[in-house]
Amino acid sequence: MTAHIEAASPHTMNTYARLPIAMERGQGCRVWDVNGKSYLDGLGGIAVNTLGHAHPRLVPALQEQVARLIHCSNYYHVPNAEQLAKKLTELSGMTNVFFCCTGLEANEAALKLARKFGHDKGIDKPQIVVYEHAFHGRSIATLSATGNPKVQKGFEPLVEGFIRVPLNDIEALKKATAGNPNVVAVFFETIQGEGGIHPMRIEYLKQVRALCDQNDWLMMIDEVQCGMGRTGKWFAHQWAGIVPDVMPLAKGLGSGVPIGAVVAGPRAAHIFQPGNHGTTFGGNPLAMRAGVE
Repeated sequence: MTAHIEAASPHTMNTYARLPIAMERGQGCRVWDVNGKSYLDGLGGIAVNTLGHAHPRLVPALQEQVARLIHCSNYYHVPNAEQLAKKLTELSGMTNVFFCCTGLEANEAALKLARKFGHDKGIDKPQIVVYEHAFHGRSIATLSATGNPKVQKGFEPLVEGFIRVPLNDIEALKKATAGNPNVVAVFFETIQGEGGIHPMRIEYLKQVRALCDQNDWLMMIDEVQCGMGRTGKWFAHQWAGIVPDVMPLAKGLGSGVPIGAVVAGPRAAHIFQPGNHGTTFGGNPLAMRAGVE
C-alpha cells in the first residue's frame, strides 16, 4: 500500500491530511483497502454514506440509470429531479427545490437567495446574521459566513454583509439587529459540528422563527450535515416544530452520489428567476436517481 500511496500522492494537491490508507471497496458498514484489510467505517464518508456501501437497492438502480441517461442539461425537464423535489417538499413541508452538487453550493445559493430577497425589497446592502463557531463551507462567501478565524486566515479580504452573534442567546441577536433595516436573513446550523458539538436549543429555534416572522427576515437553516434522518427526524429543526424559509441539504441525500439541494418555502421559492442562478451538473438524472432511491 505504501508504494501505491507514494505513487499517487505527487499528482494531487495537498489539501487533506490523509491517513496512510488507500480504500478500494465497501460493503454495508465496512470498507477494504488495496491490501484487502477490512475496516469498520465509522466515518461514513463524513456523514455521507447514510445507507452504507453498495446498498442492494441503490446499486442496480444506478447501474440501470447509467445505461439509460447520465446527464443532459437543465434546459430540459428531468423527471428524476421532479420526483425527488416532490419527495423533499413533502418531507419538509416546503414548496420548491433547486438542485446542485454539494453542500457548499447549496449554502452559496442560499446566501445569494437572501441577497436577492433584500434587493427585491429595495435594500442596497443586505446583511445576513450568522453565528460564532459556525461552518458553512470553503468558498469565499461561505467561508465568510463561517465563524472560525483559523480556516479564514490567508483568504482575506472576506465578503462583507454578515453580522455574527453567539449561539442560543436571543437577546444578543435582538441587540445585534436592533434598528438595522438591512438585515434580510438569519443563517445557521441546528447542530454546529466544527470544533465540538453545539446544538441550538429548541426554545431558541422557536424564538428565532418568531423574530424572523416579526421582521420579514428569511430563516435559513443549514441542514447539510444534520439532515436526512441523522437526528431521528428527517431534518433536525423538526424537533422544534418549525419550518424554515430556506434549507440547504447535501451529504446523506445521495448516499455517496454528489447531490446538493436548496429547499425553499413560499416566501423564498420564487425569488430566483431564470438567469439568477444555475448549475451545470446539479439535478442530473443519475444523481437524482440516487436521491429518489
